[in-house]
Amino acid sequence: MAVLSDADIVAFLDDKSLRIDGYNERNLTPNGYDVTIEEVLIPSTGLRCKEGTVQIPSNLWFVVATKEYFVLPPTLVGEIWIRTTWTRKGILASFGRIDAGFNGNLTFSAFNASSGNVDIPIGDRFAQVVFSELRSRPKKTYEQRSGNYHQQRGITLEPKSSGPGTRSD
Repeated sequence: MAVLSDADIVAFLDDKSLRIDGYNERNLTPNGYDVTIEEVLIPSTGLRCKEGTVQIPSNLWFVVATKEYFVLPPTLVGEIWIRTTWTRKGILASFGRIDAGFNGNLTFSAFNASSGNVDIPIGDRFAQVVFSELRSRPKKTYEQRSGNYHQQRGITLEPKSSGPGTRSD
């Protein structure tokens, strides 16, 4: 797999094989795209915020949804990395890959491991997606294999309960 450069990403966007709704050229990096915070949820309190700044207390789990809605072609995958700005503040998060053919907003699980509160402004960049091109087209896309979070909008904590190939991970 080869990592796409900013020029490659723009070419995929221009030919419409990759779609990023909410795209902002300022979020393009030399080898990826920074996603922004649309919504923050603190499950333990039920606080859900879509504007302003959310203060995350120390030692608390929270969830972030992206503004961007991705439509990946069957030949691209995305690898997600937290921006170091957040790790320097004590925010830890679990990331992975966006499967080939995935459509939807991204939902991230994060934890404030610092000894103090951390402010999370809605609209700030939170993570980077690094795109790679598959050597060959998969036999089945994400939607066909599991599709648990296919076409998700906003914060999604539970997989779809039914659909083609639904499985629990």
